[in-house]
Amino acid sequence: MRRLFMSVAIALAMAVPAKAQDLSIATGGTGGTYYPYGGGLAELIGRHVEGASATAEVTGASVENMALISRQDADLAIALADTVLAGYEGTGAFEGRAVDARALASIYPNAIQIVTLEGSGIESLSDLKGKRVSVGAPGSGTEVNARRILEANGITYDDIEEQRLNFNETADALRNGDIDAGFWSVGPPTSSIMNLAATRDIALVPLSEQEVAAAQEAEPVFSAYTLREGIYEGIEQPVPTIAVPNVLVVNAAMDEDLAYQITKNMFENVDELIAVHPAANDTTVEFALNSTPIPMHPGALRYYEEIGADIPDDLRP
Repeated sequence: MRRLFMSVAIALAMAVPAKAQDLSIATGGTGGTYYPYGGGLAELIGRHVEGASATAEVTGASVENMALISRQDADLAIALADTVLAGYEGTGAFEGRAVDARALASIYPNAIQIVTLEGSGIESLSDLKGKRVSVGAPGSGTEVNARRILEANGITYDDIEEQRLNFNETADALRNGDIDAGFWSVGPPTSSIMNLAATRDIALVPLSEQEVAAAQEAEPVFSAYTLREGIYEGIEQPVPTIAVPNVLVVNAAMDEDLAYQITKNMFENVDELIAVHPAANDTTVEFALNSTPIPMHPGALRYYEEIGADIPDDLRP
């Protein structure tokens, strides 16, 4: 009889579906691209990755996200390529505490967007001297990039009145006249700038070829990029600037099959991400393999190999 009860108990246990794995996706503030993109990815995972669900979490963005991955307090994270590389190598903000991270893909480029109001008199990077400038939220990739671009071109925080505000706070401060300019490092177009442009006449500060070259010398993951005409209301000319890839990262300890399923379904259902945010138009295998700064997770590599992609040697662990 006892054996019969044990057999029934085992059968009932097997009949109960396994609890879905609830994944945490570290993103950024609600005014940027990370959060809506992460939300779209969470929905995609819930629909297509068997046995998994996901939630997009609001965070301080890149630097915090890499720390979350290091502690395995987040399962996936979006972060700027320079921050990802610094975390992986244990340099910069991660000096002496390298993150055991792997990439699934680079998913879209972030454009450095320096925004001011029309008539502010700020027409170049050097015009920021002596001005009140938001350099991004504390610990964000925006601040890392803003500091690097400024310092590469001979401008330090001593030369400006820096404020560390997130995207929505930066837009509000510009709208209210509390600052003179602000940095965004985000996939364009982004909602916080769009909303600002709907209520104030804005201008985007261009970077010269020399300023771009100086920044690239300081940070090799920077690439020249042009914000298109009409990207925001009132922007009537293309604006040269810099872009940095955004990388979808995980801890190296992630299960290989889970990493494979997320990578595969992200690319094969990318239209669902595009419907959430146009930045996902750049979520392609080609972009992923040409711009990812650290080795790929074995699960992601399995997908790229499966589709016959040409994988650079430096992306293999």
